[in-house]
Amino acid sequence: MIAGWSQLFARSVVSRIARELPRGEFFAGLTILGCVSGLTSRVVQSIDRLGWADALFNTFGISAIVWISCFAGIFLIHRDRAIGVRSSELAIGLGFVILVILPIGALSWLAVTALSIHIIFSTNVDSSRRGAFILLAATVPMLWSRLLFQFFANFILQIDASLVGWMLGTHRAGNIVGFVDGSGVLVILPSCSSLANVSLAFLCWATVSQLVSHKNSAYDVFWCLMACISVIAVNVTRIGIEGLSQWHYTTFHSAWGDAASNITILVLIVGFSVLGVRRELFAGV
Repeated sequence: MIAGWSQLFARSVVSRIARELPRGEFFAGLTILGCVSGLTSRVVQSIDRLGWADALFNTFGISAIVWISCFAGIFLIHRDRAIGVRSSELAIGLGFVILVILPIGALSWLAVTALSIHIIFSTNVDSSRRGAFILLAATVPMLWSRLLFQFFANFILQIDASLVGWMLGTHRAGNIVGFVDGSGVLVILPSCSSLANVSLAFLCWATVSQLVSHKNSAYDVFWCLMACISVIAVNVTRIGIEGLSQWHYTTFHSAWGDAASNITILVLIVGFSVLGVRRELFAGV
């Protein structure tokens, strides 16, 4: 009898908390936990591999676009001022927490994916839906493109190698391209693939367009495609320069070479994304 009353009291308390809990704060808190958990694993790996100074210079191996997108998505979700969370959503929150507290970064991004989809289809608040869409897009470079690469690594690397071989006019075998001066061969490794940066181009477009509440148009595909093509062009050009000779490889395959190409890619991605939403972005100018 006492156990029955205690269960009834607990349900009453939980139901009252759910009715009075702001939805924006509830979902923003969950997404903060998910993003922190997912990003922390990458930060720890980067520090362990490079040390604090180099890891910080390299933004812990995580693109600035990802950092900004996570903050933007959480900010928009938090703007939801509606009051009341369904009991089923409390259960979803509990399952979310269980996934993100496990020391596996991929599970955190899987949880963020599921929660973002739930928010998109369960709320009519525009800012919350836009924030969830940004976070859903953030899971692409952090999880889904990596999984895609694991299944199709050889095919993806061969595409990059084919483009480099075509540009240099040298022989290609799989992901191996010959140097122009015949002094050796260039092996295109997973870290050199264009796929990761293409997913960042998609994320940047999603973040910029959702932040300014961009209205969809037929030109969106063009601007997003231009951002993706520019990423591939920069990556292939850089690898092509490295494939001219051993000297070029040694000179440009360095931390400064990485920084220069990453900055160029970032400028192009942001530039094409801004051009695509220029009407909303500069509407008040």
